[in-house]
Amino acid sequence: MDKAFATRAVHAGRQDFMKLGVHAPPLDFSSTYPTPDLDVAARSFDSLVSGDLPIDGSFVYQRLFNPTTDRFERALAELEGAEDAAAFASGMAAFSAVLLAAKSRGTHVVAVRPIYGTADHLLTSGMLGMTVTWTTQDAIAEALRPDTALVVIETPANPTLELVDIAAVVRQAGSVPVMVDSTFATPVLQRPLALGASLVLHSATKFLGGHGDLLAGVVAGPHALVRDIKHVRAATGGLLHPLASYLLHRGVPTLALRVERAQATAVDLAWKLANDRRVAGVRFPALPGQDPRGLLGRQMQGPGSVISFELASEDPAVLRHFLGTLELITPAVSLGSTDSLIQPPAALTHRVVEQEAREAVGVSPGLLRLSVGLEDPRDLWRDLDHALAEVASRLELRDLTPALAR
Repeated sequence: MDKAFATRAVHAGRQDFMKLGVHAPPLDFSSTYPTPDLDVAARSFDSLVSGDLPIDGSFVYQRLFNPTTDRFERALAELEGAEDAAAFASGMAAFSAVLLAAKSRGTHVVAVRPIYGTADHLLTSGMLGMTVTWTTQDAIAEALRPDTALVVIETPANPTLELVDIAAVVRQAGSVPVMVDSTFATPVLQRPLALGASLVLHSATKFLGGHGDLLAGVVAGPHALVRDIKHVRAATGGLLHPLASYLLHRGVPTLALRVERAQATAVDLAWKLANDRRVAGVRFPALPGQDPRGLLGRQMQGPGSVISFELASEDPAVLRHFLGTLELITPAVSLGSTDSLIQPPAALTHRVVEQEAREAVGVSPGLLRLSVGLEDPRDLWRDLDHALAEVASRLELRDLTPALAR
């Protein structure tokens, strides 16, 4: 019987709880495990190193396997409709492992900007021995080479929130695996694997964690690909710590509630900002003209809860004054937390991307990325309105038209 997402989120990864006689996720901190049967332990070691499951319950060593982490992986795989998942100590650790595993197929990557700044830097720098061709979502096929091992996209894009057509990219990629960073959407709003993607990646630090108290990354997909990624993880030591795994698994049942509540508030704030003369421009998929491919409802079941906008001044001093005037919204990197966060990507998260490349895709020095939390929307608007009023009074911006009218 097919179950609704909310039901699956409550029960995912808990199938063995009755057998174990527990109601809450068990937390296993063991760094090593007894190996009374050496033959079993040796076979299990070989299995775990290659990226497969332990044999006869012999876990050997935490770098290879941890049952608490395994339960979160199974939960996330179920929510994404994947055969398997691999959890890492950060989103960048997960992305690095994906790239290293892909090298068995080739050393070339095709990618669409913008993506997360450090992911962009990792590809551009070539530090993992990969070369990259940056292109648009309509020119994937032309960018492919015989040694192309992977196509990388992020949708919604970070930080411009442009939606990339996953199915169209997959068609162009042909036999080349497509990895989708779906951090902003979560499996609540988007399932890339159902649209033909080979792998879906999340910085679990963000919405999956949801409380700003852990670092994690996770990638899900078919067993054959995830097996290779787990093989890299076993060799490089990027396994997610069990405490973070426990916190993530504990938070899965409330994921849909958190995402949907924050999204409802974001829709309200985005319209207010778009109709405010003190704001020069707003990026949010639900606003008129910002979903030209009609992907909302077809690919993504809602616009999410991240808004990007620009003030009606490009003066850096004005931006700093605006951020310093906010009282409720915290100036900080990251997103997807219970509290609202705001930051200028060009100065922080995307600082490692070359300026010309940043600005070519709309990451201007004055762009602000607002991650909407779970506060009352009226309080959040009062905070934004107060900061905008401070900026407007300084600049006497009385003659500006609302951003939506431009």
